[in-house]
Amino acid sequence: MIKILFNVAGTVALTLAIIGIFLPLLPTTPFLLLASACFVRGSERLHRWMMRNKIFGPYLVNLQNGSGIPLRAKIIAIIFLWTSLAISAWFVPYAWVSVFLLIPGFGVTIYLLRSKTLVRVDDRDH
Repeated sequence: MIKILFNVAGTVALTLAIIGIFLPLLPTTPFLLLASACFVRGSERLHRWMMRNKIFGPYLVNLQNGSGIPLRAKIIAIIFLWTSLAISAWFVPYAWVSVFLLIPGFGVTIYLLRSKTLVRVDDRDH
C-alpha cells in the first residue's frame, strides 16, 4: 500500500514538473527531484524509466551527482521563463500582479546563473 502512495505522489510530482516547464510560477526541478525520490521508494521500474528518459534523465542524473546544469538548458530555461512571464504580465489586468511576477523571474534567473554549469568533455578541449 505504501508503495502505491509513493507511486501516486511521484506521478503527481512528475505531472507538476511537466506543467512547470510551461508555467513560470510552478518550479520544475523540485518536482522532478520529488518524483525521483518517490519512485525510488515506490517502483524501481518507474524510477529507472525516469532516469533513462530522454528529456528528464540526463538533467536528473547531472543534478543528483552534482555535475551541474548544461549551459543550453540554462539558456532555454531563462528564455522560456521570461517569455512566459512577459506574456502573463501582458494579459494580467492589474499592474501590481505584473510587478509581482518579477519576483520569481529574478529568483529563478539568479538561481540558474549561480548554479554550477555542466562542462561537457568536448567543451574542455577547446
